[in-house]
Amino acid sequence: MKPTLGFNPRLRIVVKLLPYLCLPYGLPAYSSLIKFEGNNLKAIEVTPEKSSGIDVIYVINGLDGVSISYQADENVNVKWYSFDKNGGAFSTPINNIIHDHTKTTLFNPIGNSGYIIEDEQKRFYFWLVDYSSFPLKINSIIPSTNQECDATIIDISGNGSPIYYYTINGRRELIPRDIFIEYSTLEWDNENMIYKEIMSTKNIPYISESITINPPVLCPTIFNIHGDRFLTEWGQSISLDSDRYTPNSVNVTTAVYQNKSNVNDATNIIGNDTGLGGSAPADIFFRAYITDAVAHSEWQMASDPNFENIVYRFNEQDLDYTFIDEGTTYVRFVGSNYDGSCQSYGEVYTVSIGASELKIPNAFSPDGDGINDIWKISFKSLIDFDCSIYDRHGHEIYHFNNPTEGWDGCYHGKTVKSGVYFYVITATGADGKKYKRSGDINILKSIKNSNITGGE
Repeated sequence: MKPTLGFNPRLRIVVKLLPYLCLPYGLPAYSSLIKFEGNNLKAIEVTPEKSSGIDVIYVINGLDGVSISYQADENVNVKWYSFDKNGGAFSTPINNIIHDHTKTTLFNPIGNSGYIIEDEQKRFYFWLVDYSSFPLKINSIIPSTNQECDATIIDISGNGSPIYYYTINGRRELIPRDIFIEYSTLEWDNENMIYKEIMSTKNIPYISESITINPPVLCPTIFNIHGDRFLTEWGQSISLDSDRYTPNSVNVTTAVYQNKSNVNDATNIIGNDTGLGGSAPADIFFRAYITDAVAHSEWQMASDPNFENIVYRFNEQDLDYTFIDEGTTYVRFVGSNYDGSCQSYGEVYTVSIGASELKIPNAFSPDGDGINDIWKISFKSLIDFDCSIYDRHGHEIYHFNNPTEGWDGCYHGKTVKSGVYFYVITATGADGKKYKRSGDINILKSIKNSNITGGE
């Protein structure tokens, strides 16, 4: 089709280049020189993308009896042009413009079209939307019967088609209608370690049959749809509620705590204590926090990180477990909905129990100076322990079976005399290793100037 710009061909080139040569962008000051008359509701101004070459978009609800006037700064030759989806380069002159000194008026404008006003000093580009061509009507908002685990699907019945405009270069662009869907959902509060209910809003640009909400809704709620932006500004916003929705999707968050009262003891051989486990027995507490739709809870323990070989299952939300076997165990929590169609997995925790070890000192000085006053063993991953201490006549003077304890050098409440005493220890490691040790304990009056070895 041959371009019919309708004025000097040299101006045709100017129009094509205008998006790149126009005045500084923003809603032009001369947009205030445009007036709408005959409309019951105000014309709403929308600022388009700068790259569109359009200065402003006007949205008006019905064009019957409406006129558009332009007030020039001085008595100049004002010309009007219209263009469609092909862009400004294919604009055509409008001949039925009424001139009244510096004021020019267009009666019966055509909606969903572009216009150019040229007054010898500048050009003003605008797009006119007839909102009555895109009425908003909402008949129902219903949670879909076909839900997904990672999203919530809402079915909407009604009208609210997309509203488009065309740029100077003939590119189609969407004008968002700003229709809002409000609902309640759950959000993890890490500070308080709870799922808390919050209000959330989804902005949709137009009405489509199905709307996807992602992340999914996690608690019972009523969906409210209202808008759009134009009806709201005209004071005619539409609002509709859905029936109460019961969520299908699930989510879980987990936490873990370890009682390290023994592995933090200075006399223990703790190895790497930055992770879970360390020395057996290791008391570890697993906690799970779940959303409303979780109906089944399970902690899983496996020998591999992919959980192909699950060794234990615990059908509970909170789990307290003592690890006593050497090796690595992987632990995770699984929450699922009532029919098992949706599952959520917590973090995978790695618990490593090291090989057993036992070291026994051969001397100490229970003189009350705060240095080496207690005879204590150093150990790692002992799950069974027994120790008896004897004097040189073979009488048992002390016995204990907790490796974190020790002997303070007392018998019947009094500190024994310095000299040689004897110990007998039997123990079992988390790795199955059996220990049977015996030897001397030298009690010294002072250890400051003594050379004490570290034991076995």
